Amino acid sequence: MNIRDLKLYLHLCETCHFGITANAMHVSPSTLSRQIQRLEEHFGHPLFIRDNRQVQITQVGEKVKQFAQQVINQHQQLRQELDQSNQQLMGELTLFCSVTAAYSHLPDILDHFRINYPLVEIKLSTGDAADAVEKIKSNEADLAIAGKPKQLPSGIEFLKFGEIEMVLLIPKLNSSFNDKLHQKKPDWHNIPFILPEHGPSRHRIDLWFKQQKIINPKIYATVAGHEAIVSMVALGCGVALLPKVVIENSPERIRERTTQWPTNLMEPFDIGICVQKRRLSEKIIAAFWAISNLNLSHIPKGKR
Repeated sequence: MNIRDLKLYLHLCETCHFGITANAMHVSPSTLSRQIQRLEEHFGHPLFIRDNRQVQITQVGEKVKQFAQQVINQHQQLRQELDQSNQQLMGELTLFCSVTAAYSHLPDILDHFRINYPLVEIKLSTGDAADAVEKIKSNEADLAIAGKPKQLPSGIEFLKFGEIEMVLLIPKLNSSFNDKLHQKKPDWHNIPFILPEHGPSRHRIDLWFKQQKIINPKIYATVAGHEAIVSMVALGCGVALLPKVVIENSPERIRERTTQWPTNLMEPFDIGICVQKRRLSEKIIAAFWAISNLNLSHIPKGKR
């Protein structure tokens, strides 16, 4: 649950119409529906009564509405306080993200932060996205862009940016396993896979193997970092299930050598920024967190 979720909820409370709110808040109706369902799961009660003709807010929904408005008001007050002291904010902030996230999600947030807090020095390091949460736990980074793990460690706060779609990437040119791949029913047991070592992507890949009843997949390599996996697929070493955003931000020459293969849809996973909860009281971290939250509405649809 974050400020963006609460703003979507408040807008829906006013319109009582999923289509109108989705259009006004620049999200798809399905995304809006999922966000509301997550709020309902969080509070443990239905917030709306829905049928084919109307949407009505419940009594619990009214209480949550009051809560959401209070949180947003407090958030705006914090923003004003931060704005008043922005020129005095000095120090160092360490960030960690994957190379892909440095292209896709970080620039807009970092640009806004630097405009508001020009005296803060940013130290950025990149690496395997699957290591992002661990970097935060070990204090190797103040904040990190990460895929949300199946179980978020206690003491870690996660601000969702959007959802990451997984796709199957195969070499476009002929490969040693070309005949097995292009059968009427691909021989997945004998097609080499290139896998990430761990993280949310690996979790969904393991689920996909179970769905396809692939008990002992043929593993060409296990690699740290999605960007390297794309290159290995382009070279014809194997196939890979990867976040679509990684492929979209790969060099054009690499993309030209690969193609996406139709496969069973996998559940996307959340991407966002994470931090130790106890450190949100630190001024620089709180300022970056507030900028990140406010910047959600400016992230292009394709990245949400």
